[in-house]
Amino acid sequence: MNRLARTIAAASLAMGLAFVAGCSSDSDSGSKGGDGKSLEKVTYLTSFGNFGRDSYAWVAKEKGFFKEAGFDVEIQAGQGTGAVIQQVVADKAQFGPIDLTGGLLQMGNGQAKDFVAVAAIQQRTMAAIATTADKGITTPKDLEGKKLADTPSSVVRNLFPTYAKLAGVDPAKVTWVNGDAATLMGTLASGSVDGIGQFVVGKPTIQAVTKKDAVLLPYSDVMTDLYGNVLITSAKLAKEKPDMVKRFSAALLKGLEYSLANPKEAGEILKKNVDAANPLAAAAELELMAAYVRSSNTGTAIGTLDAGRVAKSIAILQGAGALKQGMTPEQIIDFNLAPKA
Repeated sequence: MNRLARTIAAASLAMGLAFVAGCSSDSDSGSKGGDGKSLEKVTYLTSFGNFGRDSYAWVAKEKGFFKEAGFDVEIQAGQGTGAVIQQVVADKAQFGPIDLTGGLLQMGNGQAKDFVAVAAIQQRTMAAIATTADKGITTPKDLEGKKLADTPSSVVRNLFPTYAKLAGVDPAKVTWVNGDAATLMGTLASGSVDGIGQFVVGKPTIQAVTKKDAVLLPYSDVMTDLYGNVLITSAKLAKEKPDMVKRFSAALLKGLEYSLANPKEAGEILKKNVDAANPLAAAAELELMAAYVRSSNTGTAIGTLDAGRVAKSIAILQGAGALKQGMTPEQIIDFNLAPKA
């Protein structure tokens, strides 16, 4: 090899090593959190599919809130309260939102344990029966003789007997069939069912999918004081890594607050990460959800949980015969980790 060839080879090798070193450096810097430490891998479940109401998790990831808190987060689609609890307790996911009332029913009736709520997502329940105007359902009583669809573990379905009792409906006259989070709205659009379990903020998406006017029967009309979704983790993780739980919760709530302030951008971020998402419907869902996230008490921070209100929720469920055993708020909520009111 002549001198020129040796010079070119050496230069090429140096450039190659520099490129590899540069890639290594970029990769390393990308795996560091805001404090320079390596990111901790976390799996997060959405509450129910990937709709606008759950877009705040994608926003927290996209805007770097999770990374700043020291987390590398994988977001997976949840399938309702019961399924999210099972995944979190089994450590297949570390965090996820569930409907607090659904969690009370699961824990109080011995169907689930070893999980705790650490922050509120919505201050009021958004559970509802959704239908379309052509079905002729305008009051709870109109549900008798109708067929409804939902996932077996959904809070809407599991809380229905309590809702029906308080609303003067005979639950034995309502037929439920199984559905999947991703296809429920399509099932309603097909006309094979008269209604579906849904959150009230799903109205824009329902109308986009069915091409019909949506009608919602909110559970909050007959059951006041019930919280909506809360963030949960396993009791084990809460006990062993309380600082980690607080950091994750704060990052997620930051994403929630940003999403409510910037619903259009949040809808676009959801679409970027979930191809099937409708960004306009997602933004509309967030605009509707804002009233449920923010407390009616001026100055109360997003995410707070009040023991007195949770006690009232327990009393409502016990009064309706929905809970088999007595409970206290502290059994399901870790108030040491929840944001302070």
